[in-house]
Formats: sequence, structure tokens, C-alpha cells
Amino acid sequence: MSICHKLHILVVSLLTIFSTILGFMEHVEKVIDEQKQGKALATEHKEGNSKKLFIESYGCQMNMNDSEIVASILAEQGFNTTQNLEDADLVLVNTCSIREKAETTVRNRLQKYNAVKKTNPTMKVGVLGCMAERLKEKFLEEEKIVDLVVGPDAYRDLPNLIEEVDAGRDAVNVILSKEETYADVSPVRLNSNGVSAFVSITRGCDNMCTFCVVPFTRGRERSRDPKSIIEEIRSMQEKNFKEITLLGQNVDSYLWYGGGLKKDFKKASELAQASAIGFAQLLDMCATEFPKIRFRFSTSNPQDMTLDVIHVMAKHQNICKYIHLPVQSGSNNMLKAMNRQHTREEYMELVDNIYKIIPEMALSQDMIAGFCGETEQDHQDTLDLMRYVKYDFGFMFAYSERPGTLAAKKMEDDIPLATKKRRLQEIIDLQQEHSLYRTQQHLGKIEEVLIEGTSKKNPNEWKGRNTQNTVVVFPKEHYKLGDFVNVKVEDCTSATLRGVAVDYSENN
Repeated sequence: MSICHKLHILVVSLLTIFSTILGFMEHVEKVIDEQKQGKALATEHKEGNSKKLFIESYGCQMNMNDSEIVASILAEQGFNTTQNLEDADLVLVNTCSIREKAETTVRNRLQKYNAVKKTNPTMKVGVLGCMAERLKEKFLEEEKIVDLVVGPDAYRDLPNLIEEVDAGRDAVNVILSKEETYADVSPVRLNSNGVSAFVSITRGCDNMCTFCVVPFTRGRERSRDPKSIIEEIRSMQEKNFKEITLLGQNVDSYLWYGGGLKKDFKKASELAQASAIGFAQLLDMCATEFPKIRFRFSTSNPQDMTLDVIHVMAKHQNICKYIHLPVQSGSNNMLKAMNRQHTREEYMELVDNIYKIIPEMALSQDMIAGFCGETEQDHQDTLDLMRYVKYDFGFMFAYSERPGTLAAKKMEDDIPLATKKRRLQEIIDLQQEHSLYRTQQHLGKIEEVLIEGTSKKNPNEWKGRNTQNTVVVFPKEHYKLGDFVNVKVEDCTSATLRGVAVDYSENN
């Protein structure tokens, strides 16, 4: 499913399940990183820039990446970032329309911005991203709480829109593009650990899952020129980044045939179709061109994943052996209601083939509890599928209706809250069992770990991840940030591996 799909569901009772789900959240470079939500982004100051930009981001990693693009565009217009709201000439909030909590938070932040405007009347406030596209009329005309509204495909137009605002006019551009991929904009890396980075390869989504609003807020699917992807990765290599995640709403749908929407591929010339590049080819190109960089990708969709991708992963040591493979439900009835274009049996066959080609592969899931019309048998089918796959970790949520989705328009949210909470807890409990089972398989093994930062719990320990995306902590000793280190795993929890460094890996 798309990279924002997993956010469309609201955790029904956060206080009830927080302690349980926290372990899973540490497991992966999540699509939504709670630590980055609302964090004022900072870049290196550009000499000669005199204006100050304050930018906050909410939602998925695609939104965070978009904020890096915005900062790059505005740096050319004389803006340096500031983390002090009161000093800002321009305040932007990059929004998510997938999760109700994020939308409520953004509205509260806009009230805060406008309170500051009373002491700094020249400050301008703008809303970017998915929420901007959905609520443009409310923000500009009804509530009059912002000066400009800019959709995900209109960031290049920011200089013109700012001029409109400076002239005393409201400014809005939420037009969804058939072509825009920001291929030639080199994102400014914001609040980066200097080790890992995200490179966008697609925008938009064609999968009309009934629970998801992404196709309506980010538009139809289009892919980025592979040459520009390679160039951006090369610039990351020159800055000594060690790991790249290829990012998209649905990376498996990547298809470059010269530009344009994926849905128009059949209309392309025979030459364009014959020379088209799919995701497996792109992944192979990246891994071959940059053998010292470790590659990941997110997010995959079971209906679009092909085994040639798995064969490419098996071919290259520097492609991590981990796939986030959202299924949403183990019930064919629910999959049909969600408009997922695969069955339970097709998903299980795909999993079988993945494990056959790469036995050490780690898989993670998205799971929705209590979708419209879900019966107790549907729920049991989900638990049964989980027992079959034994996911390494997962993101599990109770269904919460989101405005603008097909489910909200055509389906009744008819599962009682108590039932949703109970089913969700059963899913979480089972996943925790499987997560512990999977981490125990690493005990006694020596595994390559990329050091990403200091452990949150112990300043004398490093934290990194192995190829399966599992968090590993070990004593710092003489190693440093960005090193590839072989670590012998001696202990584990359901979320973390603990060990001691043996030596640098060959990849260092």
C-alpha cells in the first residue's frame, strides 16, 4: 500500500496500548516518526540569505522529504531556516490529512502561529501538503487563518505565491500535476543523522483502497527519471551518507518510460514501452552503481510486487533483506471491501516465494482491526495469516473513518469501539509473540550493523540496524557514527538485539 496509507487509521485507545506498541515502533525507520512530528526543521545557513523560514512537518516520511524540497526551493529565494517561531518571516506547516490526530494538531499550531502574528504582523503563515489540498476553502475563505495554501505538487510555485501574499492577496495553488516529481530539486537534508537519507522515486498513487485518501490528495502515480535518482544518490555518497531508502507511495509501481502518469503507459510509443525501466531494474542500477551504500525501500504493495525484485535483492549484498509488505487483513471479505487487489491466498503464495528465494528475509505488516463489516471470522482469518507469516514486526491500528475516502462515503463504520479495541489488542499480542520469535533467531550470530546514533537508554552504547531492519545496541568502544560494524548478538527483546562489536565489516 502507499506510504501514507498506514496513517489513515487512528489508534483507538492510545493509553491502553501505548506500552505494548512502543517496542514495535523502535523496530524500524517508521513511515511516521513520532520524534519528528512538528519538529522545526533546520538547515545550514546560506550566505547572503536574510529572510527566515520556520517550517514544521507532520505525517509520513514523504511529507518530511517534501519539506526538504521546500527548504531547497526557498533557499534560492533568500530564506534560511530558523527554529525560533517569533523570528520567522514565513511560517509553513507541512500537513497530513491521513490521521485525525495530525489534523487536530495542525489546527492548534495554526492558532499558535496567528497569536505570534499579533506581535510580528509582517509574518506570513502557510499550509502545505495533503491537508492543504483538502481544506483549502476552509483555511482561506471561511476561517481566514492562513495567508497561502500550497498543495503537494505546487512547491515550485512558492516564490510566486509569496509575492502574491506580499502584495496583500491570499495565495493558493493546490493543482495536482501529471508530471511533477521534483526530479531536478536537490533536497536540503533537514535534521539528518548524516548517515541515512530518503530519496523519492515516485509520487501519487493509483490504488483506490477504500480506507485511504492519498490518491485524492497526492494525485495519480508518476515516476521520476532514473538519471536524476542516480544523481541524487551520488550527491548523498559525496556527503558520506551510508544508507539510502528509496521512497514512494508504492515503490513497486515505479515505471519510467520518459515521463507522465503510469496509467498512460499503454498510450506510449512502442520504443518508450520497450525501453521502460521498472522497479527491479532501478533497484539493480542503484545497488550496482553504489556498492558501498546500503539500500532499503518503502513502501511495497503486495499486488504490485514481482519476484524479479526479490531476485535483485538476493543478487546484491548491499540491498537490505527486509520488506514492509502491508496486507491490512487476512480475510478475503475484508480485502475485497478495502479494494485491495490481491487475495489472502495470493499474498501467502508471494510470502512463500519470498522466503524460498531469501530465507533470511524479514517481513513487516500493516493491519487494520475493525474495518467496516468485519466479522469475528474475518478477525480470526487475520490472526491465522499472522501465524502463517510470523512477521518480524508490524504497525497495527483500529479502523477510524477518514473524510473523503470511499469507505466514508459508501460504507458504515459499524464495528463497536470495544470490539475494535479487543481485536486490536489480540493482533498486538500475537505480533509481540512473533517479534520475540524472530529476534531470538539472531542469537549467537555475527551480523553487520550500520551505526546510526547513540542509544536512547545508554549514552555509552551505539544504536544501529542489521540488514533485517532490527535495532541493535552495543558498547561504543572505538567505533564511530556511520561505521559498518560486525556485532555478535548475545541477547534480545521482542524489539531489540543486544551484542558486542567484533570488528569492522568488509563494507566499512
